[in-house]
Amino acid sequence: MKTFVFLLLAVSQSVSLATAQSGNAPRVKTSQGTIEGVIEKNGVRSFKGIPFAAPPVGDLRWQPPQPAKAWSGVRKADKFGAMAMQRAVFGDMNFRSNGMSEDCLYLNVWTPAKTGNEKLPVLVYFYGGGYIAGDGSEPRYDGESMAQKGIVTLTVNYRLGPFGFMAHPELTKESPNKASGNYGLMDQSFALKWVQQNIAAFGGDPQKVTIAGESAGSSSVSAQMASPLSKNMIHAAIGESGSVLALQPLSTLSQAEEMGVNFAKMVGATSLATLRAMPPDQLLEATAKPETPRFRPIVDGYFLPKSPVEIFRAGEQAHVPLLAGWNSEEANAKAILGNDEPTPENYRKGVQKLFGEKAEGVLTLYPATNPEDVWPAATALAGDRMAGFSTWKWIDAHSKTGGKPVYRYYYTRPRPSMTPEMGNAVAGTAGGVIRGAEAAAVKAPPARGAVHSAEIEYAMGNLATNKVFAWSPDDYKVSQQMQEYFANFIKTANPNGGNLPKWPTVNGDKGVQVMHIDVTSGARPEQNRERYLLLDQSNTK
Repeated sequence: MKTFVFLLLAVSQSVSLATAQSGNAPRVKTSQGTIEGVIEKNGVRSFKGIPFAAPPVGDLRWQPPQPAKAWSGVRKADKFGAMAMQRAVFGDMNFRSNGMSEDCLYLNVWTPAKTGNEKLPVLVYFYGGGYIAGDGSEPRYDGESMAQKGIVTLTVNYRLGPFGFMAHPELTKESPNKASGNYGLMDQSFALKWVQQNIAAFGGDPQKVTIAGESAGSSSVSAQMASPLSKNMIHAAIGESGSVLALQPLSTLSQAEEMGVNFAKMVGATSLATLRAMPPDQLLEATAKPETPRFRPIVDGYFLPKSPVEIFRAGEQAHVPLLAGWNSEEANAKAILGNDEPTPENYRKGVQKLFGEKAEGVLTLYPATNPEDVWPAATALAGDRMAGFSTWKWIDAHSKTGGKPVYRYYYTRPRPSMTPEMGNAVAGTAGGVIRGAEAAAVKAPPARGAVHSAEIEYAMGNLATNKVFAWSPDDYKVSQQMQEYFANFIKTANPNGGNLPKWPTVNGDKGVQVMHIDVTSGARPEQNRERYLLLDQSNTK
C-alpha cells in the first residue's frame, strides 16, 4: 500500500506542469493554492502576479511580511500584480503592472519546465530604483529569455520608500524582535522562503537558487547575503552596480527612528495608529517634499544584526559564489563639477568640497591637471562614489572571507544612439526616455561609457524589449556573451564555458583579475585598487 501511495505521489508531481491544465493554460499547485499561467510563443510557461505574502495594509503596514491566505479553486496568474507605492521619480521606467497599491507583494515566474521534475537552476531578480521606485513587471527584467536558457526565473516586488523602510520607536516597541525598518528587505527574504517551499512545482531546484539585482537590487543582494534570515536560502549571488558596504554607512536603528519621528511630524501624525490610518497616497505625496528623510536599509539589529562591513569582515555572510561588477560611467562628471565649466580649477574646487582635508590624496589618484583630463577624472570619481566603491568593497570583503569563488567584471559598452522615432528625447538612467521640459532639464553631454543600468537588457537577454535604442549586431553580440556568462554562473557557479573568453576568479594565479565586457571582452589585471583603498580610508565606519 505504501508503495502504491508513493507511486501515486510521484505521478501527480510529474504531471503538475504538463496535464493539469485548462486548454493550453498550465497549472501549478502552490502552498496557497492552484494557479493557472500562460504558455508563451516560445513554449516558456509564465505565471504572473502570484501573491507570496499577505497584503501589507491596515495593521500590517510596517510589519514583517505575513503568509498569503490560501484560496480555493484556480487563481489566474496571467497578468502582473500591482507595483509598490512610488512616485514617478524616474521618468523613463516602463511598467506593465496592474496599477499601484500597498497590496503589492507579488512575484512572477517564467519556467521552461514541462513536468515539474526537472530540478532546474533558479534565478531570483530584485529590481533597482534607489529603494523608492521600480517593479518586477519592467520589461528589462523579463525572465522569458533566461527561461529559454534552462533557468526558472523570478522577479519579486518589495515595499519601497517609507512603506518599506521607515523605522519608528513605536514600531520597535511593538516588535517581538525590538526592531523596525527594513520591511522591503524582509519582503525579499520572505519571497526566498516562498521559493524554497514552491519552486520545485515549477521545475526549479530549491538547492540551486541564485539571487541577482542591479543598483538598489544589487544592494539588496548584498544585504540578503549578510542577513541571518536569508543567507541559508542562497546558493549564489550576482550584483550589478552597488552594495550596502557603501561610502555612506547605514543608519543605526536609533538614527532611523529619529527620521521616522520627523516624518510623522511632517504628515501631522501624533501616533503610530494615526500613521497606519492615513491613506497611502497621503504618505506618498509627503515624500515629494525636499525635507523628507530618505528611507533606506538600516542596521536594525534583526535583519542586519550589525553593520554589513562587520558581517563580511567576520565571514558571517552567506558563503556562496559571487559574480559582481559595475559600469564605466555610473555617474556623470557633473556630480563633482556641478554646473561649473570642466576646468582643473573647478575640478579641484569640487573635490575639496566633497573630501575636505583628504582632497589632495583624491586628486593624486584621480588626476586632472589638463583641461582634457577633467571630464574623465570627474566621471571616474563620480562613478566610484555612486557604485564603484561599494561594489569593490563587497567583492574585496567576500573574496577574503566568503570561502567561495568570486568573479568581477567591468562593463564598458555604451548604449547606441536612439531610434529616429525618439525625436528630441534624452536617455534616462532606467533604460527608457525622458521627453518635453523634463528632458531639457536633465540633458547632459553624450555618455562616453556605459551609464548606470545600461547593462541590464544585455545581461538578461532583453535588448528586443527596449525599442528606444537602435541596437546593432555588436550590441546583440555583447548581450549574447554577457547573458551566457550570467547563465553559466547561475547553472554551475562558474561563468566560463563554450567559446567565451576565459574569466578568471578575482584572486587567481596572476593576481586580481577583472573581466572587461564589451564587443571584445577579456580579463585584465586590476588597475585602480589604490583609489578604492583611499576611499575606504576616508569612509567613517
